[in-house]
Amino acid sequence: MAAFGHTFPFYAGPKSTFPMDTTLVTIIIIFLTALITFIVILPGIRGKMRLFWLLRVVTSLFIGAVILAVNFSSEWSVGQVSTNTSYKAFSSEWISADIGLQVGLRGINITLTGTPVQQLNETINYNEEFTWCLGTNYAVEYAKALEKGLPDPVLYLAEKFTPRSPCGLHRQYRLAGHYASATLWVAFLCWLLANVMFSMPVLVYGGYMLLATGIFQLLALFFFSMTTSLTSPCPLRLGTAVLHTHHGPAFWITLTTGLLCVLLGLTMAVVHRMQPHRLKAFFNQSTEEDPMLERSPEEGGLLSPRYRSMAESPEPQNIPLSENPSTQAYCKEEYLGEPDCAL
Repeated sequence: MAAFGHTFPFYAGPKSTFPMDTTLVTIIIIFLTALITFIVILPGIRGKMRLFWLLRVVTSLFIGAVILAVNFSSEWSVGQVSTNTSYKAFSSEWISADIGLQVGLRGINITLTGTPVQQLNETINYNEEFTWCLGTNYAVEYAKALEKGLPDPVLYLAEKFTPRSPCGLHRQYRLAGHYASATLWVAFLCWLLANVMFSMPVLVYGGYMLLATGIFQLLALFFFSMTTSLTSPCPLRLGTAVLHTHHGPAFWITLTTGLLCVLLGLTMAVVHRMQPHRLKAFFNQSTEEDPMLERSPEEGGLLSPRYRSMAESPEPQNIPLSENPSTQAYCKEEYLGEPDCAL
């Protein structure tokens, strides 16, 4: 095979690649389906409440989708370089390719795309994933990559993240991924509780849970940044170039969403304190209050009973009772001398 096919027998052909992570596609489809469902029932809402309701639904679904998507995303730390590098082991032939590295909370993703794609009578288009999440062993996955005979650039980057590598990238990114992922799951739980409270007459507590959602997202960013900066960066030399990594789209969209949740939570708390009736109107809740109740500022706006004084109480009305005509006639006949007849 090596003599007639001009290729080594342990190199498998490049597998087909999907332009996007299937997990992210599933999350996006679920939330888009929910959004379309809410839009279908939108005409049943009348007046300006339709706009308020649509704004609430879109904002809430966006926050929930971001929290789930970034948790499974592989673009927390990314880097890409165009270089000339060796392609296979035991071969002196070089290729021109774009090499990309995406580091997520559960592993790394390495891409190798030739420029042009067709070189050395082969299609150079690889997209390989190596995970370190619970239930997987990164060293075993790297050993399987060696058995498959993946190209040199892919194996070189994957080797830098092995547990025995002197760079120490495996330990720091694995710890960062575990802490950040756990914090994002707590943020997702707070988002669910916020939506439940928004459907009940406890809007201020829903705002507090939305504030907690943003705080936990910012904590996830803090854990990821702090843990990945504990050790000095390891140089990743690929041929004639050096690959440098930086924060990716998942990091920045998490930062934006976290700040948005904090801003919305603080705004709801302030509006509930200053103008609670406007907050109720925005969430399509009744603003009418019982005339026997009034708000007590000492109790944080809770309702307390207020009893009417004697001056405010309406005068009792004397409603005459209906009398039986036969009784009236009997009284007139038997007791003509008495002023009245009481039974």
